[in-house]
Amino acid sequence: MATTADIRNGLVINFNNDLFQVIEFQHVKPGKGAAFVRTKIKSLTTGKVLDNTFNSGVAIYPVRVERRSFQYLYKDETGYNFMDNETFDQISISEKLLTAADLLKEGQVVEVLINTENESPLTCELPSFVELVVTYAEPGIKGDTANNPRKAVEVETGARIMVPMFIEEGDKLRIDTRTYDYVERVK
Repeated sequence: MATTADIRNGLVINFNNDLFQVIEFQHVKPGKGAAFVRTKIKSLTTGKVLDNTFNSGVAIYPVRVERRSFQYLYKDETGYNFMDNETFDQISISEKLLTAADLLKEGQVVEVLINTENESPLTCELPSFVELVVTYAEPGIKGDTANNPRKAVEVETGARIMVPMFIEEGDKLRIDTRTYDYVERVK
């Protein structure tokens, strides 16, 4: 058992019979009254983000978790299948636990947050940036260069990304998995 003094970003806690991960927190000591901790926590089962305030010194119940490196193998009717890079064990993860599943490419290495009490996966996070090849791009319209125009292209995983007009089929792009933004062309 811990107290609110132990809260930090990334901490997973058992709160209201659900597992939540602390996204951000702030210790507040007003001039008048008791101190408190203002937090933004994300449910690991539903994905909802909540704003919650804990009184200072209140007991919290942290859950022991580990980040493990897994390699994406394939998708089937049970979900997305991954292999542990150290033990070579395979696990299946449902799509709701994945962030940016449509940017996931076979062979891609991801980090999976594992609850060590029952060895169940909690979340699956892609790296911040992935490199994908454009499989379909409409030609840019000549002369349409005002106001930073963009067009939609399809990458090898099937995701649709908004990119500048000069991107063509076969180009390799670096894409931000958190925002789906085009970053740059890769040689």
